[in-house]
Amino acid sequence: MTRGARLVVLGKQGAGKGTQCVRLSHYLAVPHVSTGDMLRSAVKAGTEFGQLARAYMDRGELIPDDVVMGLVEERLAEPDASRGFLLDGFPRTTVQAKALDEMVKPNSLDLVLDLDVPTELVLKRLSSRRVCSTCGAIYSLEAPPKLNWTCDLCGGEVVQRPDDTEPAIRRRLDLYEESTAPLLKFYSDRNLLAVVDGVGTPDEVMERLIEVVEAAIRDKR
Repeated sequence: MTRGARLVVLGKQGAGKGTQCVRLSHYLAVPHVSTGDMLRSAVKAGTEFGQLARAYMDRGELIPDDVVMGLVEERLAEPDASRGFLLDGFPRTTVQAKALDEMVKPNSLDLVLDLDVPTELVLKRLSSRRVCSTCGAIYSLEAPPKLNWTCDLCGGEVVQRPDDTEPAIRRRLDLYEESTAPLLKFYSDRNLLAVVDGVGTPDEVMERLIEVVEAAIRDKR
């Protein structure tokens, strides 16, 4: 297929969006734009915005719309996103979705993917997740680093993120149902939504995603 596409990936936190977005962005040769990664970088750098964002993230709450939309708009204006992008973590509300429509004009989105995974499975995944505090490499209680919770890649300390505790996870999932789930109807009404089963091995899920994306892009072009 012709490389390049403008995609959004939705799904509950812990549905595997990050893993699949990286693989899909490589396949399509477009940048993976993760709002979570951008926010965590700001927090780590200790910027004024990062300190503000940290309070929301530690409580498992959503960052205010105007802040996130400004961050995304700046990123999509960079040269590498001119022929396509894969958005992970944005939009999360219909307000953000309408703002995204304006950002991409005169173009439009090609497809919105909803990675569907049961709530109990994502709760288990997130509560067992551990992250390198230096390079961001991801581990879990089932697949820990080789030595004393020290990162295999850089030697940094591997820790549980403050927003991966069970209370914060449940709060995020509640917020998803309240404010993000209506996006499914928003994009379904525009014939842009494709629901993809996110349960299975990474390779199995990737195959499903590629099949759906290729079909959608082929129909549009």
